[in-house]
Amino acid sequence: MTPAARPAWPADGTRLLEPSVSYALRVVLAVTPEILPRPTPCREWDLRMLLRHACESLAAFGEGIEAGRVGLDPAAEDEDLAADPARAFRDRACQLLDAWTGPGHQRPAVDIAGCPLEASLMAAAAALEVAVHGWDISRACGQRQPIPRALAIDLLAIAPVLVPRAGRHPLFAAPAAVAATAGPSDQLAAFLGRSPGPAPTSAR
Repeated sequence: MTPAARPAWPADGTRLLEPSVSYALRVVLAVTPEILPRPTPCREWDLRMLLRHACESLAAFGEGIEAGRVGLDPAAEDEDLAADPARAFRDRACQLLDAWTGPGHQRPAVDIAGCPLEASLMAAAAALEVAVHGWDISRACGQRQPIPRALAIDLLAIAPVLVPRAGRHPLFAAPAAVAATAGPSDQLAAFLGRSPGPAPTSAR
C-alpha cells in the first residue's frame, strides 16, 4: 500500500501571509463599536472576544519571529486593545507582516515550548489563522466577503497538515457540512468547523 500523498506545501509560508493579512485588513474596516457585541461563527464568542483572541494570536506569531520563541502565557491586554480592538487588530496584523518580511528577521526555526518549528511552517499557520479569522469577522459584520480564491485554495492544501482531523478538539470543531458546489473559501471555513450557512453557529 502506498502512503497518502502529502498536501502541496509552499516553499515560503510568507507568500501566504501577505494576502491573508491584506484580506483581514479589508474586512476589519467594517467593525464599529456598536457591533462589537454581535455573535460570530466562533461559538460563545462575540466580535469583541474574537478580535481580542485574534490580537493575542498575532502577538504570539510576532513574538516568534522577533524573539525566535513563543511563550506559553499570553501578554496582558493593553489599553489599545481594550479601547479599540479593531484598531489593535490592524496594528498587530501590520506589525506581524513587517516582522516576517523585514530585513534581518529571517529565522530558520522558532522555539515553541522547547520544540523548534520551521519558520516557514509558522508563517503558513499564521496565514491560516489570520485568513479564517478574517472570514469570521466578515461574517459577524454582515459582509460575507470570501477569502480570495487563490489564497483559499493554497490554504486548503495545507490545512490538513496544520489542523489534522485527529486531536483538533477543543481548538477546532469537527468539519462542518458544505455543499459540493461551495467555493474554496467556504470549503476552508467548513473544514475548520465553521458553517457557511446564514447564521454564525460554528466553533473556533
